[in-house]
Amino acid sequence: MDRLTNVLTAISHPTRRAIIGKLANGPARFLDVAKPFDTALNAVTKHLKLLERAGLIERERKGREVFISLRGGPLREVVRWVHHYERFWNERLDTFEQYFMDKNNKEKK
Repeated sequence: MDRLTNVLTAISHPTRRAIIGKLANGPARFLDVAKPFDTALNAVTKHLKLLERAGLIERERKGREVFISLRGGPLREVVRWVHHYERFWNERLDTFEQYFMDKNNKEKK
C-alpha cells in the first residue's frame, strides 16, 4: 500500500482518531494513551502499530516507560489530497450555482 492509503486506513477508525487527538496535546506514556479505552491493552497496541506503520506516531523508550508522540507530517499529505478534490467540487458547485442564477434571470425577463 502507498503511504496515503496507510494514513487514510489509520485515521478511519474512531479509536485511532481519539489516540491522535490525545497525542496532539503532546507525548504520552503508553498506559495514559490506553487508559480511556475500554479494551485490552493488546487491542490498543494493535491500533498503535497501525498508526506507527502509517508514520503518524513514534515511540521512545525512557527507562521502563514508552512515550508515544504524534508525527503530523503524514496528515499533511491527506490535507493536500483532500484540498485537490475540494477545488474540484468548488468549481463544479460554482458552475451549478451559475446555471441556476442564469435560469432565474431568464425567467424574470
